[in-house]
Amino acid sequence: MTNRLAEAKSLYLRKHAENPIDWWSWCDEALATARAQNKPIFLSIGYSSCHWCTVMEGEAFSDIAIADYMNANYLPIKVDREERPDLDSIYMQALQIMSGQGGWPLNVFLSPEDLVPFYAGTYFPVDPRYGRPGFLQVLQALRRYYDTEKAELQQRKALIIESLLTSAVLQDGTTDELEDRELLHQGWETSTSVITPSQSGNSFPMIPYAELALRGTRFNFESRYDGKQVCTQRGLDLALGGIYDHVGGGFHRYTVDATWTVPHFEKMLYDNGQIVEYIASLWSAGVQEAAFERAVAGTVQWLKREMTAPEGYFYAAQDADSFIEPTAAEPEEGAFYVWSYSELQQLLTPEELRELEQFTVTPNGNFEGRNVLQRRYSGQLSATVETALGKLFTARYGVSSESLETFPPARNNQEAKTTNWPGRIPSVTDTKMIVAWNSLMISGLAKAAGVFQEPLYLELAARAANFILENQFVDGRFQRLNYQGEPTVLAQSEDYAFFIKALLDLQASNPEHKQWLEKAIAIQDEFNEFLWSVELGGYYNTSTGSSQDLIVRERSYVDNATPSANGIAIANLVRLALLTDNLDYLDLAELGLKAFRSVMNRAPQACPSLFTALDWYRNSTLIRSTTEQINSLIPKFLPTAVFTVTSDLPEGSVGLVCQGLKCLAPAANVEHLLQQVQQSQNRG
Repeated sequence: MTNRLAEAKSLYLRKHAENPIDWWSWCDEALATARAQNKPIFLSIGYSSCHWCTVMEGEAFSDIAIADYMNANYLPIKVDREERPDLDSIYMQALQIMSGQGGWPLNVFLSPEDLVPFYAGTYFPVDPRYGRPGFLQVLQALRRYYDTEKAELQQRKALIIESLLTSAVLQDGTTDELEDRELLHQGWETSTSVITPSQSGNSFPMIPYAELALRGTRFNFESRYDGKQVCTQRGLDLALGGIYDHVGGGFHRYTVDATWTVPHFEKMLYDNGQIVEYIASLWSAGVQEAAFERAVAGTVQWLKREMTAPEGYFYAAQDADSFIEPTAAEPEEGAFYVWSYSELQQLLTPEELRELEQFTVTPNGNFEGRNVLQRRYSGQLSATVETALGKLFTARYGVSSESLETFPPARNNQEAKTTNWPGRIPSVTDTKMIVAWNSLMISGLAKAAGVFQEPLYLELAARAANFILENQFVDGRFQRLNYQGEPTVLAQSEDYAFFIKALLDLQASNPEHKQWLEKAIAIQDEFNEFLWSVELGGYYNTSTGSSQDLIVRERSYVDNATPSANGIAIANLVRLALLTDNLDYLDLAELGLKAFRSVMNRAPQACPSLFTALDWYRNSTLIRSTTEQINSLIPKFLPTAVFTVTSDLPEGSVGLVCQGLKCLAPAANVEHLLQQVQQSQNRG
């Protein structure tokens, strides 16, 4: 017996279709029904590759007693956060206000009349454990509270909505050149501290912080940190650590330890796009470690093999869990990726196994008796080790890497268990197309193509961008998602901002061709029309027509696993101003920075992408030169430069460097041009 979610397009929602809970999707009918029946709303938000979301689906949401009580006393709604990041952002912030913590699954209890939350949590076990109450107890206690403590309920909700509104409306700041320099220093110092190696806790990529830390190294700020060393170490932790899949390529979500050893095994497209771009930037900044090039190449091969649809777009994610046997009741975390020592002994020669101990390989393993591969040393891997890794690839996939062009996705658990796989049973792949995440991958590929001079990277990026341009518009409006050829859900600010950046990055990789810039301008026009806040500055998360069901209308400025939409958007505006000579873009960038000035002063740890935008605003540089000269500059680390190809240069010059609203004297030779470019990148 299935519930309403059986017909959902979202893989995450369909995973809950056989729950005994009478789930609704978020829709007007569900909200109206809750009001008519005076039932508090139980809102549960997660995503398909979330491990603890999967656990709760199999435990609490499959429990008959819990379902009976839930159906009688609540209106249960399931939301895929990847479909509705605007809803997720608001209610995640509410959880953080209430508890100081966040995470998924996100479970929130709302009053039906105004959708304001009065309680929130993450994972709830069926029975009391892990210091958490049993879920049925929670449901019963909160229903009693809702029915009997109306005055306190209203006070509690008033405090929460006030906090949400205060966060959504920020005080104006002021702009001052000296203050900008000091503010940029503060932002750089904060981000560098965030990515400085820790001795405890989980290890996340934190790429928006790493990006700001790396670009700030060119300023030679006085600091207690060696910025270049910190940024290099972040790259090494990513490329050498267990967070990277050394056999099949691609980066996992994070590691559960401070040593970058044991990952949470899901692979998210947005992480991989950002990491590829960051590692390419490190390489362009002169940190040319062999492991970096290998990690980027392996990630692109994984992307091409497992994450690219025949139409050219990229899939969203792969699960952390997979089945060991077709008859297994539940998938196991990391099963597709880890190795027992006895397996390694069977698959490898004694010499290969001995050399493989350049990785963290031991008879006892480092993850539940099995081995996650983590490199102990940087540098080039030996031919023997590469041969060993090739054998492990063949054991995992059933085919050698040289013979495997594409590896079809397992689209759900049933498909994973019933397909006759030649190797191990793979994790489920969420095959939906998300514009924002595809855009991050396009940017990473475009950057890596320029730095490593790899045409394949650019080809993959261009195909994905063209798919979006040709398929993601309905009645002239940009759409966020695509399910098997069907575009849906109006684009949100991150979709606009990240895709415009991706188009500008493609333009930067091939400045001779203007088609990417023309498309970026057109989409920026739509972004400005529907999401720009005339009253406050900056961009709302959603357009007016799609935000009626939101209790507040947010403007995203906080960086999480992905950059903030406004940080990326403001930097885009500066780039567009340089490339088009249209100063209206620069006016909007200035208004955007002013809108978020107070949070940049007060909480620099929250918004590294806004500091990156400030860097663009202060140090933007336009380089006009010939195709040959610009091609020689593309692989270099020039984080606030854009290029325009021209043959119309002053006589006797090789290029023209413009700083914001003024141009320097024409460069007489290549050395002079490089000197001007480097000076223009640091005008403080």
